[in-house]
Amino acid sequence: MTSLRLSVLDRSRTRHGREPGEALRETVRFAQRVEALGYHRFWVSEHHSVPGVAGSAPTVLAAAVAGATSRIRVGTGGVMLPNHRSLVVAEQFGVLESLFPGRIDMGLGRSVGFTNGIRRALGTGKDAMADFGEQLEELAGWFTGGLPEFPGVHAFPAEGLRLPLFVLANDAGAEVAARAGAALVIGGLKGEEPMLAAVERYRSGFRPSAAWDQPYVVVAGNVAVGDTRAAARRLLLSEAWALAYSRTHGVFPPLLPPEEVEELAMTERERGFYEAGLRGHLYGTEEEVGAGLDELVRRTGADEVLVTTSTYDRDELLDSYRRLARRT
Repeated sequence: MTSLRLSVLDRSRTRHGREPGEALRETVRFAQRVEALGYHRFWVSEHHSVPGVAGSAPTVLAAAVAGATSRIRVGTGGVMLPNHRSLVVAEQFGVLESLFPGRIDMGLGRSVGFTNGIRRALGTGKDAMADFGEQLEELAGWFTGGLPEFPGVHAFPAEGLRLPLFVLANDAGAEVAARAGAALVIGGLKGEEPMLAAVERYRSGFRPSAAWDQPYVVVAGNVAVGDTRAAARRLLLSEAWALAYSRTHGVFPPLLPPEEVEELAMTERERGFYEAGLRGHLYGTEEEVGAGLDELVRRTGADEVLVTTSTYDRDELLDSYRRLARRT
C-alpha cells in the first residue's frame, strides 16, 4: 500500500446509559492510544445541544488531549467560526500553541446550530455561514498584528504565531479554503465526482499563505477494519442508526450496541435513512481497506486521510484503528 498519513477525528460520542463525562475522558485516553499507533493528528469537534455528542468546547478538550500526549498533533475538526468572535478564537488558539508549541492545528468550519433554538442561544443565524470567508480573513488579521477597525486591540498571545490552518468544507466551500490559503478537509472516501471537482477547484484556485505554501488535501470519513468484511460493516451499525434516528426524530442520540440496532423494528422511512447511513464508507479487511485507500489516493491525490469512525464498543474501535495503522 502507498504510504499515507493517517489522522483521527474523535467526536466524543456518548453511549446509551453512560454519562457524557465518560465520553470526554475516553477521548483523552483514546488520543494516547492512537498516538502510540503512530497516527499523525488527533482532532476534536464542536457540537451544541446534541445528546449523542459530548464534545461542545473543542479548544478546552484539545488542551486536555495535548496535555495527555507528547508527539501527536492536536487540533479541532473544527471550531465553527460563525458561533464565535474571531478575537476569542485567536486568543484560544494562541494559548494552545503557546502551551504546546509546534503541535496545534487550527481547524475551522462554517456550520451553525441545527435548530433555531440553538442558533438563538449561540447568538447567530443561518445567514452567518455566508460570511465565513470574511470571518477567516478577520481571524487571520489577529495573528498578524490586529485589525484597523479595532485600533489598539491585540490578540495576545496569538499575535505573531503561525498555526497550520485547515478549512472543513463541502464541495461548495472549496473555493473559500483556496482563497484563504488553507488546507482543505473534505468528506468523500469513495471519490465521488462532486468531491473530485471540488478538490480540483481548490487546487487550481489556491493562494499561498503564511500557513501553507501549496495545496494540501485531507479526505475525511468513516473507515472500519475487521478480520472479515462483515465484522467491519458491523462496526458501522450504531452510528448509522443514530443518523437515521436524528433524521426522523430531530435528535442525534447516544450510540446503541449493534446487536440492539439489528433487532430494531424500523419504519420504512427509518430503514431508508439507516441504509443510506451505511453507504459511502470504507470498510473491510486490512487488505480490502488498504486497496481502497490506494484507490482513493489515485483518484483524489489526497495528502492525508482523517478517520472519523464511531462505534459502540471502544475496544473494537481501537482494534479497527490498530488494523488500519498496520496497512500504512
